[in-house]
Amino acid sequence: MIRCIPARPHAVLLALLASALLAGPAAAHDVPGEMRLHAFLKPEGDRLHVLVRVPLALLLNLDVPKRGPGYVDLARIDEALTRAVAATDKDLEFFEDGRRLTLAGWKARISTPSDRSFESYEKARALLAGPPPPETTDVFWNQGWFDASLEYEIRSPRSTFALDFHVSPGLGDRLKLDLRHLSPDGVVRAYELPTGSGEVVLDPRWYQAGWSFVKSGFAHILDGLDHLLFLLCLVLPFRRIDWRLAGMVTSFTVAHSVTLVAAAYGLVPSDPWFPALVETLIALSILYAAIENVVRSRVERRWLVAGLFGLVHGFGFSFVLASQLQFAGSHLLVSLLAFNVGIELGQLLALSLAMPALLLLHRAFRGHERLLAAIPSLLVAHTAWHWSSERFGTLRKEAWPLPETAASSVPVLLAALLAAAAGGTAWLAVRQVRRRAGSAARRERTGRPATEEP
Repeated sequence: MIRCIPARPHAVLLALLASALLAGPAAAHDVPGEMRLHAFLKPEGDRLHVLVRVPLALLLNLDVPKRGPGYVDLARIDEALTRAVAATDKDLEFFEDGRRLTLAGWKARISTPSDRSFESYEKARALLAGPPPPETTDVFWNQGWFDASLEYEIRSPRSTFALDFHVSPGLGDRLKLDLRHLSPDGVVRAYELPTGSGEVVLDPRWYQAGWSFVKSGFAHILDGLDHLLFLLCLVLPFRRIDWRLAGMVTSFTVAHSVTLVAAAYGLVPSDPWFPALVETLIALSILYAAIENVVRSRVERRWLVAGLFGLVHGFGFSFVLASQLQFAGSHLLVSLLAFNVGIELGQLLALSLAMPALLLLHRAFRGHERLLAAIPSLLVAHTAWHWSSERFGTLRKEAWPLPETAASSVPVLLAALLAAAAGGTAWLAVRQVRRRAGSAARRERTGRPATEEP
């Protein structure tokens, strides 16, 4: 039977867990290195049903009654269950169209570590609707589960719902929530949320997903030091903003967009060796661009370097995107394009800050432009060399792919070749236009007729 929640707020939740964890080294009864909560969310009629499973180890500070050598005293558990529900409601906040939902009713129990009811919504609901375990059941205080059925009043099952999971946010990736959202259309979407990740919209509208992924792409490029160092090495030799700089940026953009799209649609290997290989190649791309700046910087061919290594950096972007696609809902293409837009905006911001400073330095130290490019490139090359060594060490530990696995990357390689061909064609076209424009200008200066070749 569903009981009404008491009017007075009760004890604090699991937020005190962080202080317990950080107070000293892990002992026998400390919380393990990683813990997971499990939950189902289903809007139905005028109710939002939430079934949640919390490890008992997270109830350290809620004074769970014990008996014997450390078993939970199920005969005296009611008050502790009330505190646990209030704590869970406090740090698992649900929203409908931006409005914080208020808990209307609940039912809770303790389950044994071997219970598998949360493998499906139906099993979990049947467990919580049934009788509690016998009071003689032995459940050790930090090895079982706290299970709860929470109900919230809602206006419509088709509203936009959001969740803010902030149980002990200082734990970050050490504490995660596995959530399955059952929509009114019967679609089940799975989410993996680290604590403190902020408010997350479940089953978002297209514009909500788009805006979320623009922000994600923008933040990633600005947080990705390796991508920024590669861009810096690419632009260091340029002494003016001209068509060669624009062509290089375009080549990099087109190339990483191709591999990003290919990866998002599953056209790349999923084995662990592939991310290790990509990260190694990204470090080597920085090292190559930096060394080229020192030895021989040819800005005319920078578009080719940017395009070839842009294909690799696109795979790097895709690894971040893969962890975010759970928030795309049914708007995969919109989210993908928005993520790419965010990356381009971040690149433009970085270039808009870097290029004016570089141009001023070139003017101030005219005649020493090679030195201006070489000194920072040597510093970057030193960092990139260490990255390359470390990442290659990781790559060596991975199992190499079987032939059939390697064959799955053929579509991506074909797409990469097409992108390179398209970039080369565009560059040749621009070069031809410039040559013709230059020829026309020379004819005009020399007074030769238009039909006469110089």
